[in-house]
Amino acid sequence: MINRRKKNVRMRGSKSHGYGSKKKHRGAGSRGGRGLAGTGKRADTKRPSFGGRGTTGRRGFHSKNKRIVRVINIDELLSKISKTKGSEINLREMGRDKLLGRGKITAPIIIKAESASEKAVQKVEKAGGKVILPEEALPEKEETIKKEK
Repeated sequence: MINRRKKNVRMRGSKSHGYGSKKKHRGAGSRGGRGLAGTGKRADTKRPSFGGRGTTGRRGFHSKNKRIVRVINIDELLSKISKTKGSEINLREMGRDKLLGRGKITAPIIIKAESASEKAVQKVEKAGGKVILPEEALPEKEETIKKEK
């Protein structure tokens, strides 16, 4: 192992030991505290020196294309409707978009929804009901033509 001399041994005789002005190699007090310290009540004049960033607000990416899906579980749905058998429920009229599968269902009910989880569809069909979803356009199959040389 090679013994190397420490920096302060090499800096003997230099006034600043490589830190520029004598003042600069002190604690955080030389820069007014650590981090965003000092941005309290009296530091309003200091704020522009932080680049207008400030200490509040959100940072990062935010999607503008968020779509809020209003969901309802089977148990909530059954508590909101009357317990008549063979009834038909339109979730769109209730202000809901998607049916989820938490809860038990015993009565055969026809439910119209924009979307539903697989578990919810299975539970409703097992009870003798039906979940009607909007028909999605199926992509047409493109025929591949092979060129013969």
